[in-house]
Amino acid sequence: MAVGDFLQFFILCVATLAAWAASFFYPDVTLSRLALTLLVVTILYAVLRIVLQKGVSRTIKDAKTRYSFRKAVSVLYVVAVAVVAVRIWVDDPQSLLVAYGIIAAGVAISLQDFFKNFVGSILLFLSAAYVVGDRIAIDETTGDVIDIGLMNTTLMEIRGWVDGDQPTGRMAIVPNGHILTKTVMNYTRDYNFIWDEITVPITYTSDVPAAIELFLGIAREETRESAVQAEKEIAAAGGKYYLLQRVFEPTVFTALTDNWVSLTLRYVTAVGERRAVRDLISRRILAGIASSETIEVGSSTMTLSGSLSVENDRR
Repeated sequence: MAVGDFLQFFILCVATLAAWAASFFYPDVTLSRLALTLLVVTILYAVLRIVLQKGVSRTIKDAKTRYSFRKAVSVLYVVAVAVVAVRIWVDDPQSLLVAYGIIAAGVAISLQDFFKNFVGSILLFLSAAYVVGDRIAIDETTGDVIDIGLMNTTLMEIRGWVDGDQPTGRMAIVPNGHILTKTVMNYTRDYNFIWDEITVPITYTSDVPAAIELFLGIAREETRESAVQAEKEIAAAGGKYYLLQRVFEPTVFTALTDNWVSLTLRYVTAVGERRAVRDLISRRILAGIASSETIEVGSSTMTLSGSLSVENDRR
């Protein structure tokens, strides 16, 4: 027990004994109520502030959960003292109900975040919106769930300033209450695959059909196993959700622009391998274009052809 806590407890004990002694030698309703109030306050202080807030909170490892617990116990102590004091000093039942209503409103305001996070934890347990190991995005934060606590969820952040689905090294602490008001996107809840796209611009003078076949051939080779596994997992999830028929084979979509033909390659990949697969396919596409005489990457650069003559008129 800290010196300050011991001193406060000692003062409460002395004040309680003095009040009881005064009410014993000088019988009076006010003194009796004062003595009873001080006795209850002393007992509540010992149980809530010393045993719970100081003792039990030391066993809580997570700093933020420990802070939330101490805050809740502190508010509970004040509320308990107020409720008991009102019950001892107020005799009129109607006034008693009004006082209790005011106390309840104060508790709801002061502990709204605590209750919201606690209810969010219960909802997470019942609905399993995400579990440890899932990759989720919530409130503009994306990461892998590494811990679900009583009040908060800890994520190993991905993306951020890193260009790709790879960890930044930061741990993001997300309040569980966000599940009540925010949209949760789960990448791995019922199947572990997503669709990714690579867009490559080629010139109008290029052999577009040959470029499409090149892209499709590379994507089929690199994503064959992923496509088969994704089809199995998503078909299994079809018994739980209404899922429309999906195309798991790589596809190329063509769009015309003012400067080039835009070819977008769409394919299936495992969530955790998205950047690696994208890198591998991109490298093979570049190599295939470099070895082809009929395919050329489009760009915003300008090609000048012809001759330029400069006349130097000396006078």
